[in-house]
Amino acid sequence: MKIAIGSDHGGYELKELVKELLTSLGYQFEDVGCHSLDSVDYPDIAKSLSSSITEGDCEAGILICGTGIGMSIAVNRDQRIRAALCHDEYTARMSREHNNANVLCLGARVTGPGVADAIVRAWLATDFAGGRHQIRVDKYSR
Repeated sequence: MKIAIGSDHGGYELKELVKELLTSLGYQFEDVGCHSLDSVDYPDIAKSLSSSITEGDCEAGILICGTGIGMSIAVNRDQRIRAALCHDEYTARMSREHNNANVLCLGARVTGPGVADAIVRAWLATDFAGGRHQIRVDKYSR
């Protein structure tokens, strides 16, 4: 699975750590920005990541900003994106298992590096359960 990853300036440093984790786990990724601590507008990064997924370049994505809220709002504008803002391993697993989330959002100012590592690992390791959950996902993916 190839993963698109992006952040604004508030999430840049955590994004760099997550990229190291992805590399260590053997995942390919596409960094859609930002590429420094210089201020950027998070909706632009969210749009780039969304396009990466909807155009088929990547199967999933990870977005990081200060709280994760802005990124999750911005990227969920596209009905083909199912982004979940996760704060722990449980919400990461449930976002995949029950909601088939294809984008993980993290908040760098509210989630430490160790917790972020655990969240990303749990999210990547969890498969969608399908079944009754597919019916629900279909209802908001039209």
